Amino acid sequence: MHRLSLRVAPLLLGAGLACDAHGQVTEARHWDYVVGVNLSSSPEYPGALNNKTGLKPLWALQYGRWRFSTSGAGQVMGFGEDVQGPGASTELIRNSAFRLGAALRIDSGRASSDSAQFQGLPDVKRTLRTRLFGSYALAPEWLASAAWSQDVAGRKGGGVLNMDIGYRLRQTRHTEWTAGAGITAGTSRNLQSYFGISPEGSISSGLPAYEAGAGLRDVHAGVGFTHALTSRWILFGAAGTSQLLSDAARSPLVHQRSGNSISLGLAYRCCRWAGD
Repeated sequence: MHRLSLRVAPLLLGAGLACDAHGQVTEARHWDYVVGVNLSSSPEYPGALNNKTGLKPLWALQYGRWRFSTSGAGQVMGFGEDVQGPGASTELIRNSAFRLGAALRIDSGRASSDSAQFQGLPDVKRTLRTRLFGSYALAPEWLASAAWSQDVAGRKGGGVLNMDIGYRLRQTRHTEWTAGAGITAGTSRNLQSYFGISPEGSISSGLPAYEAGAGLRDVHAGVGFTHALTSRWILFGAAGTSQLLSDAARSPLVHQRSGNSISLGLAYRCCRWAGD
């Protein structure tokens, strides 16, 4: 799968360029951007007892089907329909029901300083990930999506599969509520890096050695909203919960299997919505 991702991602990105070159993209081409801040509270790491709270900037820049963004910015640009995720991404196919695309992003990994629970454990190194994503509109309000993310730099990040289903309720012209649920699965390399403890790590950390195999990682659900205060200013928020499963849930690093998160943000967007 690692080799397949290395071969497929450049082909898909090349296909996107080819579509542009042959004029098959019908939407108008112009620059759109979003800048804002997001206040959030979420577990220190999956399985942690304590939450961490912080204020982070977010931004996104889009031209046609090409986008560069930080985590969370897609919610503002897509009004709950975003499946692209953070990083550099492009949509290869888009029609009224189906979307397919590819993305690249930097994965920050995990440092032993991120939590007291990681003291003595090796860092999960920063790496480059490729992501293939797609979605299908089951009905006007229902959207099924899936994404495969793979570490392409060989830094033990492994692969992650997400499958979700979402419901969209557009209450007014300016306000929308969304709800969704899904599952996450990981390769053995991914789960071992984040939930496993090697014999060497056991000696240095004092935790029992643990080997995590491939399989389901968690099940999750959440709700979100976006509200246009004006044509340019957007208020948005989300709340979610997750439950660790299988080998991930049995890890010595996990102190509670469930975790909750909440966020609230404010953003300024331009220029697609100038006439809203």
